[in-house]
Amino acid sequence: MTKTWHRPTLWLAVVMAVGAVGCAVAMVLDGRVLQGSSLWAKPFKFAVSLAVYSATLSWMLSLPHRARRWTSGAATVIAVIMFVEVGLIALQAGRGMFTHYNTSDDALNQFVQKTFATAIPAMFLTNVVLALVLSFQRFARPDVRLAVRSGLWLAILGMASGYLMVGPHERVPAVDAGGREVELVGGHSVGVPDGGPGLPLTGWSTTGGDLRVPHFFGMHGLQVMVLLVLGLAALGLAERVRTRLVAVAALGYAGLFALLVWQALRGEPLVHPGGTTWAALGGLVVVVAAGAGLALRSGRAVPPPVRQPVPQR
Repeated sequence: MTKTWHRPTLWLAVVMAVGAVGCAVAMVLDGRVLQGSSLWAKPFKFAVSLAVYSATLSWMLSLPHRARRWTSGAATVIAVIMFVEVGLIALQAGRGMFTHYNTSDDALNQFVQKTFATAIPAMFLTNVVLALVLSFQRFARPDVRLAVRSGLWLAILGMASGYLMVGPHERVPAVDAGGREVELVGGHSVGVPDGGPGLPLTGWSTTGGDLRVPHFFGMHGLQVMVLLVLGLAALGLAERVRTRLVAVAALGYAGLFALLVWQALRGEPLVHPGGTTWAALGGLVVVVAAGAGLALRSGRAVPPPVRQPVPQR
């Protein structure tokens, strides 16, 4: 079956998986830290994330659909950019330097920043093209089709939330792992400086808002929706029910993504939600549960087909 998968994204998944293992080893052997975390934590997280994302794209493009040259070309561009992105992140980690928001006049750092400024918007727009091509044609079963389309647009929302980290910001002095003083413009934390107390592995802030949370959550909406539709099929539910459950899940996921963005922008930590956040989450859970209940009832409401009697001769 893998013969029909999109080769560039499939190979990228393999390369990212190997790179993640290498970064994990480097985290053990290299004791240098940057803002309280291992230098190799960032390339490790990016490699794992993009390995999963590219593998999902590769499977998705194996589904029979029209305009395969467009979708294959778009996915190849995405794979190349993701490979370059993680490579540059690993390069900066090896040099002990900040990857993002770094205003250092170091020549190689300036090249990295200019490459990011060009490549990341290009990857975002290419994902939009891919989603548009698949949004206006029929392919696969209705439930799978809806899962792929909604997952792609959720991922695009997640990518778009990353621009909140690079909006207008004051210059913040910092020191990299090599003891060099630099100024950073941008950041993922809200209400607290970057590099404060965070969750294990992810590093998400436990004292303030963190825009990496909705960014990650949205980016991997595609994997969640695909796994959901495969799980529903394994349960043997009717196609009509599966499709409606996927629609409910997609709307609920989008609502949760919006809630996470709102929470982060208010400077509230993910692990310490306030009463307002709990109330909004509770309302969302009620709406999604009601929608799921209606979807399940619709399956039971369909009467079994009535066999017509065969006329006697």
